Amino acid sequence: MIRVGGLVSARRLTKGRIASAAAVLIIVAGSVWVAYTQPSFEDLAVLGYPGLFLLMFLSSASIILPVPGFATVVAAGTVGNPLLIALFAGPGSALGELTGYLLGYGGRSIVGERQAGVVRRVENWLRQYGFWALLPLAAVPNPAFDLVGIAAGSLRYPVGKFFLACVIGNTIKYCSLAYLGYTATCLFGGS
Repeated sequence: MIRVGGLVSARRLTKGRIASAAAVLIIVAGSVWVAYTQPSFEDLAVLGYPGLFLLMFLSSASIILPVPGFATVVAAGTVGNPLLIALFAGPGSALGELTGYLLGYGGRSIVGERQAGVVRRVENWLRQYGFWALLPLAAVPNPAFDLVGIAAGSLRYPVGKFFLACVIGNTIKYCSLAYLGYTATCLFGGS
């Protein structure tokens, strides 16, 4: 059912609300779990690299209670294989970034007809250059990246491209951070 005046359809409105509700549920559940269990790299070390994947997912998914993902990867680099750390931390973090994307996706329903033209122009720019704009933002330690995910979701940037840019960028970032920990251990002592 389409509303008069070019406003969004009830179907789109419902899809957006479901996406927002799912993101909020993931964020709240993850934040409560993190607050309750207070996991650390040592706690998840028994799970090895999959534990790091889980911790990085929680770090990126928890907007309410931030988890220190960057520091965890540097610390992991002092005891683990930096390349394997990056191959687990990058995709885990990228999966967590989807919560911000879903929040933005749900927020699209508030865009009225007047702003629709601007949104279309930004969408076209993001479709043309978006991946190459997203990749470097994901590849550097950027605590504000949640805002990038929210913007990409609100613009309906293709989720597959967003996720791929996040996987590649986060893997590069966490490889660098893990090698930083590894190098520090080699230079300043350790086993």
